[in-house]
Amino acid sequence: MGLLSLSIWMPIAFGVLLLVIGSDRNAGLVRMLALVGSLLSFVVTLPLISGFDRKTAALQFVEKQPWIDRLNVFYHLGVDGLSVWFVLLTAFITVIVVIAGWEVITEKVAQYMGAFLILSGLMVGVFCAADGLLFYVFFEATLIPMYIIIGVWGGPKRVYAAFKFFLYTLAGSLLMLVALVYLYFKSGGSFDIFTWHKLPLPLQAQAVLFFAFFAAFSVKVPMWPVHTWLPDAHVEAPTGGSVVLAAIMLKLGAYGFLRFSMPIAPDASREYAWFIITLSLIAVVYIGLVALVQQDMKKLVAYSSIAHMGFVTLGFFIFNELGVAGGIVQMISHGFVSGAMFLCIGVLYDRVHSRDIAAYGGVTNTMPKFAAFAVLFAMANCGLPGTAGFIGEWMVILGAVQYNFFIGALAATALISGAAYTLWMVKRVYFGEVANRQVGELADINWREFLMLALLAVAVLWMGLQPKPFTDVMQTSVTELLRHVALSKLPS
Repeated sequence: MGLLSLSIWMPIAFGVLLLVIGSDRNAGLVRMLALVGSLLSFVVTLPLISGFDRKTAALQFVEKQPWIDRLNVFYHLGVDGLSVWFVLLTAFITVIVVIAGWEVITEKVAQYMGAFLILSGLMVGVFCAADGLLFYVFFEATLIPMYIIIGVWGGPKRVYAAFKFFLYTLAGSLLMLVALVYLYFKSGGSFDIFTWHKLPLPLQAQAVLFFAFFAAFSVKVPMWPVHTWLPDAHVEAPTGGSVVLAAIMLKLGAYGFLRFSMPIAPDASREYAWFIITLSLIAVVYIGLVALVQQDMKKLVAYSSIAHMGFVTLGFFIFNELGVAGGIVQMISHGFVSGAMFLCIGVLYDRVHSRDIAAYGGVTNTMPKFAAFAVLFAMANCGLPGTAGFIGEWMVILGAVQYNFFIGALAATALISGAAYTLWMVKRVYFGEVANRQVGELADINWREFLMLALLAVAVLWMGLQPKPFTDVMQTSVTELLRHVALSKLPS
């Protein structure tokens, strides 16, 4: 069993073990096992970066074994510069989620922790799969733990939100399955994704495949106008569910564009780039304005996530290195920043049991340590230079200006709207006089909350101040992807 298999199956094994234990009488043991499982799963992923060869775009740490011989399906794993960081990000966020739920979850603790560990392994599988059917299995299997997490530990409308999340994402993925079957027969009976990259498909076939993949991946991102499931899911999900949903699950759709849509249908990707760019700009501009009028903190950050993910898809389909690399950097930084924003909302909700902005005011007077973290993450959400939130957006804007000045200028307006809705929330929640008795009685964060926020603060500042390690790893793969879609590198 190689490093990638360990990264996938170790958290799943620990998750199954927790489900077997399955009793709240052993809650202390369950929490400890969940923490050990998540930490070991994260440690296993570290050699993927330390041993990564940055000079090649080929798959690394490859594992390939027969799975379903009759259909020529392989258990085929590998990572390249487009995917390796997401394996680490998934394992890291899982550690944070386990710490976040340590004291908050008091019922069905084993099932809660087990669901997240299993979900972590399945999401890592999506980023590692080099076989089309294996990718589809992992991609769809991630729906089950998240559906349970929202439906069991969510808010008052959790069943509605869980059903909406499940049906939206499942419906979109069915067309992708049809596309995978078509490619299987077109390639002479192979599910190898990189064999599909080399298929000489006519434009009409590429167009059909492009929109079949678009149906699956746009819902997952989510892009406007198929985004409506996300605010409901975020509002009703428990804090850990919101963190994983924003930090990792949205990235599965964006990653699908990189791995399937662009390399398998390169001509169609160029032909319909205007369509993706238009939807991305609507997400960046319009959804940013929608976020401005939200009264619920979770809804505000949920709409903010849709706007930030609009930068990702915009960067991919302007077809230059700054744009594509910026989109990937934005995916990673959004994982840190959005996860941190939802954790901060969770800290307040655990104490006041309200997500309404109007229920707060002057929190910094009673929770100064927490407020320092919260304001840092809010600044990162605004795209403040020196934080992770700035790097990806700035690269995409520069790439968009190279592509078309007016598209770049329109995308840059998101920096203004992002600052507006984020600072409006910060002002109302954290600054000013203490608004009411509940806020006046708030206790500052404990060691557990301090630890999880500190880990994310380090990540946000490290990526903001030193982005080169992130961009160096992906550079060769990005160049190769753009060469594959037959567009020359723009002069720097």
